[in-house]
Amino acid sequence: MLFQQYATTFMAVCQRYANSADEAEDMLQEGFIRIFRFIHQFKFEGSFEGWMRRIMVNTALKQLQKKRINFTEIKDHHADTTQQSLEPYAYSHLGANQIMELINNLPTGYKTVFNLVVIEGYSHEEVAEMLGIQPGTSRSQLVKARKMLQNQIIALQKVAV
Repeated sequence: MLFQQYATTFMAVCQRYANSADEAEDMLQEGFIRIFRFIHQFKFEGSFEGWMRRIMVNTALKQLQKKRINFTEIKDHHADTTQQSLEPYAYSHLGANQIMELINNLPTGYKTVFNLVVIEGYSHEEVAEMLGIQPGTSRSQLVKARKMLQNQIIALQKVAV
């Protein structure tokens, strides 16, 4: 029953970190194995769903760490966004699926930090501890991720015009 109730919710979490549907399914399965293995450790302090979500996110991060996430800067050879501004329409017309697709197009390090900070709500200090990086690296990755997303939205805006 637990799996049936939360599988869809947690699959969405896994998909944010995975590079493919198969990888997300593996993360989901491993996450539920961990939830069932450690369910006796839940202390009834806070939300049970929140506790499970943290296990799912940590499982996804462990899977990514096996792949050796690269948190170095990606050199962007596209137009400099400091000269460009986004029209409100450029992002307001995007649907959730399009936004998730843009996020999934980010390099793994950028995507991971973006998901942890923006979507999951972790602080840069928490992200740094979870990923074994410096808080400044987390901040830098988030800035670069946002810039890359902005470039992608600008490119979509130009196509739409």
